[in-house]
Amino acid sequence: MKLNLPNKLTLLRIILSIIILLLLGLPTHYFGFSYPTYILGGKVVLQLNYIIAGVLFVIASLTDMLDGKIARKYNLVTDFGKVMDAIADKVLVNGLLIVLAYNRNISLIVPVIVVLRDIIVDSIKMVSGSKGKVVAASIAGKIKTACMMVGLTLVLFGNIPFEFFGIDVANGLVLLATCLSIYSGIEYYLVNKDLFLS
Repeated sequence: MKLNLPNKLTLLRIILSIIILLLLGLPTHYFGFSYPTYILGGKVVLQLNYIIAGVLFVIASLTDMLDGKIARKYNLVTDFGKVMDAIADKVLVNGLLIVLAYNRNISLIVPVIVVLRDIIVDSIKMVSGSKGKVVAASIAGKIKTACMMVGLTLVLFGNIPFEFFGIDVANGLVLLATCLSIYSGIEYYLVNKDLFLS
């Protein structure tokens, strides 16, 4: 099967996601090396693997925006693209949340809530799709995604520049996105509850 540009961008996002997870989750001490550490302004400590992961995360996030826009604009939407795009999003965001929680960069409750919410919403989408009803993304869901992407980027870059002023914007945005995940999940259920009562 020949892949079009949006599908190639989606596969690139999956590859970048895997690299990011390896950078942050691989126990390098078992292999006898560690990443260099940098101290900025005498306050912010950053490891090289987090810097690289941050750059790759920004690139991966941009491909997430681009592939959908290109697919819709040039009528390149495919079933393969729909499936792989959903997988790529989960690997990138949920995978990163789990690794960051394991590394104690964010609260453990965040990936628990977000992953459970995704399972519930995806189940609702499957039921609605089987009955011919398309569930559009809510405003809360879109704001949640924006807050999560910006928040995770800041986490990876040590909450710079806000860390210099003692303001934890990074974790604040991630927690806000988590709350919006719950809210948008409830929205999805309320809009589609008739599907489960029929």
